[in-house]
Amino acid sequence: MTSSTTSPITGRRLRIGIGGIGIESSTFCPHRSTTEDFRQTRGQDLLDRYTWTRPDSDLAGTVEWVPLLHATSLPGGPVEAESYLILKNELVTRIREAGPLDGLVYDIHGAMSVIGLTDAEGDLTESVRAALDHNGTPEGDRPMISTGMDLHGNVSRRFAEPIDLLTAHRLAPHEDAWDTRERAARNLVHCLREGVRPHRAWVQVPVLLPGEKTSTRLEPAKSLYSSLADIEQKDGILDAAMWVGYAWADEPRCKAAIVVTGENAELAAQEAESLARRYWDARKDFLFVGPTGSAEECIEKAVASDQRPFLISDSGDNPTAGGAGDLAYMLGKLLENDAIRTGKVTAVHPGITDPAAVAACFEAGVGAEVTLSVGGKVDANHGGPHELTGTVEALQRAADQKDGAAGGAYGRGVDTAAVRVGGLTVILVERRKPFHTLADFTGPAEVGLGIDPRTYDVVVVKIGYLEPELHDMAADWLLALTPGGVDQDLLRLGHHRVERPLYPFDEDAHETGGGPDLTPTLL
Repeated sequence: MTSSTTSPITGRRLRIGIGGIGIESSTFCPHRSTTEDFRQTRGQDLLDRYTWTRPDSDLAGTVEWVPLLHATSLPGGPVEAESYLILKNELVTRIREAGPLDGLVYDIHGAMSVIGLTDAEGDLTESVRAALDHNGTPEGDRPMISTGMDLHGNVSRRFAEPIDLLTAHRLAPHEDAWDTRERAARNLVHCLREGVRPHRAWVQVPVLLPGEKTSTRLEPAKSLYSSLADIEQKDGILDAAMWVGYAWADEPRCKAAIVVTGENAELAAQEAESLARRYWDARKDFLFVGPTGSAEECIEKAVASDQRPFLISDSGDNPTAGGAGDLAYMLGKLLENDAIRTGKVTAVHPGITDPAAVAACFEAGVGAEVTLSVGGKVDANHGGPHELTGTVEALQRAADQKDGAAGGAYGRGVDTAAVRVGGLTVILVERRKPFHTLADFTGPAEVGLGIDPRTYDVVVVKIGYLEPELHDMAADWLLALTPGGVDQDLLRLGHHRVERPLYPFDEDAHETGGGPDLTPTLL
């Protein structure tokens, strides 16, 4: 079976919209995301996000790019329904008002949860599709949608069916995120120019693993993901994609998924089923990306080590996976350690969100002694706030931080305060903010915190697997299996809405009978 075709679009520039809403939402996190958490981009600023939309791009003479709305947020708790509707309605309205479009580059994450919905991307995509179809194309054909997603997204049939082209990152950490977006755009242009509407072979795999067990730095993810490029080189195949799913949302759609896209339906289905079977067969081989331990075990090993700096991931409260970012659990464990408390060993622990504590530090000023109740106010389920008395070591105003640099890809900078207690420097932030790079610690020259994590014995970061700069910085590291909204121990979180059987919740399911049915559906 070959793909369906339409008339190739030649003799004029394509009109392709760009837009989407992206966030990773933990339903186990008490934090609630609102429009204030989203960095919203429109107009020329939206076009400037990408290299392939520039006037000097090879696509400039081929495509008129139409900027709509792009909204992205630091991962967190579910999106409030009202905020979701505000963003959704604007995106849909802009599509309807854009005039006829040949297609849409749908720039999303894929793991958004919204209060009151069970499949937020499915809901959004149905509305986006309806708006596009309402306008049609200059020739009257159905516009095409192409999306480049995070591999930690979820791909339900409801979501996948209205989309013509789906692809995802092939690296975790996501060093290929911008390559993925470009691949989605170029695949769309190719299909529109050639008049091809390829088949999508879609299948979900009943496996749900945390990202820290599926890093492409290690096997089996390394080989599984590296095979995707080989699959798409086969005649009749356009793209091959694999999603591990999002482990910290309790929704039926949350599981691994495979989509192979191509003009040859039989080959696409064959490759999708083979890939799904390989993923299923390897499910018990996925291991954590680094050595693990409890908070106490990791701190004890780090203090005793001669490797400096020694990094520890506070993985259960990782804000870039959906954690609240305000748990003081690790702070308490660090100050229980005699060597750190007395200053024999130095440590820095960045990123605890607490606007009241930050404001108190600014009021007191650098050098002042402060007594603070730190963290545990949003996520109060794991020990609550931690009381500490220390010295204000450094302060940094958000106004002194370049937009996007201090807040990363997710938005504006934040007021930041560093407080020293014995050998520990704790960095407090007034809004949720990741610490992934050296610049996140130091800040801009003269107005930054001036804290260099490389000068400390131990660095404890709210993260899962280490981002590249932290990975290169670490002389050694451990993944602490701490509690929080993105707890790596999925079995203690309390999933009850996911579809069962599902590995690892039902570890022995499908042990007999040849395994689950992994026959792809052709969309």
